[in-house]
Amino acid sequence: MRQLTALDAQFLNVETPTTVGHVGSLILLDPGTAPDGTWDLESVRAVFEPRLHLAAPLRQRLVEVPLGLGRPYWVDDPHFDLEFHLRELALPAPGTHAQLGEQVARIHARPLDRTRPLWEAYVITGVEGGRSAFYSKIHHAAIDGVSGAEIIETIMDRTIDPRQVEPESAPFVPRVMPSTVDLVRRGLQQMAVDPVEILRTVPKSLKYVDQLPGAANIPGTRLMSRTAGAVGRVLGEPQRDRPDPRDLKPPRTPLNGSITAHRRFAFGSLPLEDVKTVKNHFGMTLNDVVMALTASALRRWLLDHDALPETPLVAAVPVSVRARDQKGTLGNQVSVMLAELPTHLRDPRERLDRMRIAMLEAKRAFQAVPASILQDLSTLVPTALSGLAARALFRLATVPGLMFNLFVSNVPGPQRPLYIAGARVEGIYPVSAVTDLTGGLNITLFSYHGSLDFGLIACREMVPDVWHLIGYLQDAMAEMLALVDGG
Repeated sequence: MRQLTALDAQFLNVETPTTVGHVGSLILLDPGTAPDGTWDLESVRAVFEPRLHLAAPLRQRLVEVPLGLGRPYWVDDPHFDLEFHLRELALPAPGTHAQLGEQVARIHARPLDRTRPLWEAYVITGVEGGRSAFYSKIHHAAIDGVSGAEIIETIMDRTIDPRQVEPESAPFVPRVMPSTVDLVRRGLQQMAVDPVEILRTVPKSLKYVDQLPGAANIPGTRLMSRTAGAVGRVLGEPQRDRPDPRDLKPPRTPLNGSITAHRRFAFGSLPLEDVKTVKNHFGMTLNDVVMALTASALRRWLLDHDALPETPLVAAVPVSVRARDQKGTLGNQVSVMLAELPTHLRDPRERLDRMRIAMLEAKRAFQAVPASILQDLSTLVPTALSGLAARALFRLATVPGLMFNLFVSNVPGPQRPLYIAGARVEGIYPVSAVTDLTGGLNITLFSYHGSLDFGLIACREMVPDVWHLIGYLQDAMAEMLALVDGG
């Protein structure tokens, strides 16, 4: 049994009829490289099934603690059935990328069954150009972006011929499910331990609570931070440089508001070499260029809708705080920094320069806050009321004003060719999540084998034309390269 951390549990708690808590990926494949020329459900299963033991979440389900006395646990699923989780479908002709995106959006919008391991995967055939695809989704309570990429890699190989995996030392026999009495006992023990854990970690983090996204919208946060800081100084705690809270004011846009349960998904790629060319020419980081591309694309989309604000948009950028010695561990090791997107600037060169400065400011503010702050403060949410409390805090944070306009996430990936059951991987496109809190559009990208692969998930009613943004990202790349060529 492995108990969810306080932060992991919040990804369960925020689920509503319009919001799901899972993330996924769409992998585009060339089945023509498969050794026997066949790539289907059976060939994928033959590779996948012997490797299930390499990723524990694939065979574990949630079990709730009665009366909400403690956070849920991951336990072996006594009724695990791979056929429920690994499925297949075929696109109708001609199997365009738009059709593939629509199919992925529909599947992604459906919640996962909490009585089973929280993942599903689909073998998809009939994609245009003789291609196939592999779509998978897994709950964010089990993984973050980095650990999720590691799980996906369990099914992948570096060569056409699948590697030989060391089999399990013994056949999988699920451990006995915990009894109600055992779960209550564990819950009561946790109730005794939680106050000690809170006293150990939370006071050190409270002094930084006014740096969190949306903190300014919750009455009393700045007073709480100042008071906690003063107490820490009296107690002689080490003090780190602490910048004044930035006064970021996300403007209202069509991307923000109450979402529906329906989704749109679009995907596309940009050459990594082009991004590096711009990065080197303007003295930026790769992520700076990615954010500038996003700003340019969003500017055009907002102009399309006659909704371009006169002030910058604000993006939330997830940051992995997973230490090197935590590689291979599960759960969420993430934090978030905020950065302005200079969508209000007409000149592309000026946007690039302002984006570089905005990212420096965002990193400076982020580095002044403990990396564990989200995990520490999550322990304050009462376990028995965690779902209600989490949703209430989200509503409270967004009533006076927005916390930010959208999420933009960059997940590093392998720079070598990969294969699934012999089919060459041509692109790995993230499929993330949108909520009332995070906005109706999420832009996530994954770097793979010389490309930046973009996955854009959106609320269908807010962003019905999400494919336009893929074209705008490509146009923004061309615009930046023209600036390089022009000196």
